[in-house]
Amino acid sequence: MNWKNSAVLGLGFRPFFAVAALFSILATAGWVGGWLLGREWPGGSMAAMTWHAHEMIFGYAMAVVAGFLLTATRNWTGVQTLRGVPLLLLVCCWLVARVLLVLGDSVPLLWAAGADCLFNTLLLAAVACPVIRVRQYRQIGILSKVALLLLANLLFYAGVLDLFPQGTRAGLYTGVYMLMALILVMARRVLPFFIEKSLGVAAVQNRAWLDVTSLVLFLVFWIVDVWRPDSAPVAVLAILLCLLHGVRLAGWYRPGLMRVPMLWVLFLAYAALVLGFALKAAVLPFGLSPMLAVHAFTYGGIGLFTLGMMVRVTLGHTGRNIQEPPATVAVMFALLAIGALVRVLLPLLDPVRHTLWIAFAECFWILSFGIFLASFLPMLLQPRVDGLPG
Repeated sequence: MNWKNSAVLGLGFRPFFAVAALFSILATAGWVGGWLLGREWPGGSMAAMTWHAHEMIFGYAMAVVAGFLLTATRNWTGVQTLRGVPLLLLVCCWLVARVLLVLGDSVPLLWAAGADCLFNTLLLAAVACPVIRVRQYRQIGILSKVALLLLANLLFYAGVLDLFPQGTRAGLYTGVYMLMALILVMARRVLPFFIEKSLGVAAVQNRAWLDVTSLVLFLVFWIVDVWRPDSAPVAVLAILLCLLHGVRLAGWYRPGLMRVPMLWVLFLAYAALVLGFALKAAVLPFGLSPMLAVHAFTYGGIGLFTLGMMVRVTLGHTGRNIQEPPATVAVMFALLAIGALVRVLLPLLDPVRHTLWIAFAECFWILSFGIFLASFLPMLLQPRVDGLPG
């Protein structure tokens, strides 16, 4: 096979979206299946729940981030990002880390840590080089978040290797919050534009004071919750962030938005983040499980947003009409949205059946990403329909 000219290695979104979706299905099925059946976890000294949390953040979500940024950076800068063999090697680096973590104690954990953090480092370099080359310094905020994701992964491994006892939690939560930060930035950039273009409405305005205030408060929220989890300051900051992002989301709403799946999936993803802040604020005063907020952030916010962007980017960069997506798109989005509700709200309303609701939620996730693979894998593997490169 001529890897240099292979369609699947023509641009970063192609291989990374494919492996992200497939991995999310296998990892979710393996984790929830073993958990429900009481099977011993093969991952060795790392607990199953710890592996699940890490791999959905630094395995699945980081693969989506890699695919998106390698594609978007080419658009932003006009400089060709990784393709061909260099892109294949980056994907292989990601894959080696995933395999080594599953092998558990049969290989040293340090090997997996090295491969995983090498992937983070190479991704940062691959995105930073074009930005620096054309001096597009407005993207520094994006690069800083990718760098902090590398730091988060280093913290996590320092924790599980007993080098820094607080590192495991600090790494996982920093990873979640940096992914959220990327989503909040990208949503602020693109969602108003998508709404204007799809609905043909007047300009959807952003407020400068809200942008600055929400950014500063989120930075403080991240630092405080990592080092003083679910404390009174965290609750106050979460309330403020819930209100600020709720105001922003309400300002973006336009009639007809909920009739367009390509819009409402991103809108609901943002709404899930707002709900997550509300649930986070309720942990201390009402004794709610902090995992409800975590899964509003991850399953609801990160899950819906990444799936929505994978669909949009794949359609747009394979020469297809974004305004006329396949009929399966609405189905996969609806299944994932229902799964998020099941995962977050039903354990809150009916905690006795907590295990059942988790199992159902993971089934919705698997079905949703299974439909994505069935519908979009051919698009990812084949050349653009318009004959253009990419």
